[in-house]
Amino acid sequence: MAEHRKTNGSKNIDSRLGALRSELDSLQADMKGLAGEVAGVADGRVHLAIRNAENVAERAYRLAEETAAHAVDDVETWTNDNLESVRGSVRAQPLSAIVLSMGAGALLGALFLRR
Repeated sequence: MAEHRKTNGSKNIDSRLGALRSELDSLQADMKGLAGEVAGVADGRVHLAIRNAENVAERAYRLAEETAAHAVDDVETWTNDNLESVRGSVRAQPLSAIVLSMGAGALLGALFLRR
């Protein structure tokens, strides 16, 4: 009778081990699938982050272009507004204007020759 119990007990243990093995195999397959899904979600988020960064860079570029265009317009307006005043000063004091121009040219020439 003791042998009968051992045989039933080992069969019971074998069946439990078999069930445990099949559950572990199933769990392993589920983990592999989950890892694939996590990788897919992470890949999607990376692509979304890249797209968002591209959008931010494009907006910054457009803003820089607009700012540069406004600066050019402001300088052009300032130049046009003050051009008549400069012309009047040159007409009133031509020698001073010539000396000032020659001094500025000499200064710029010295700066550029150093490089």
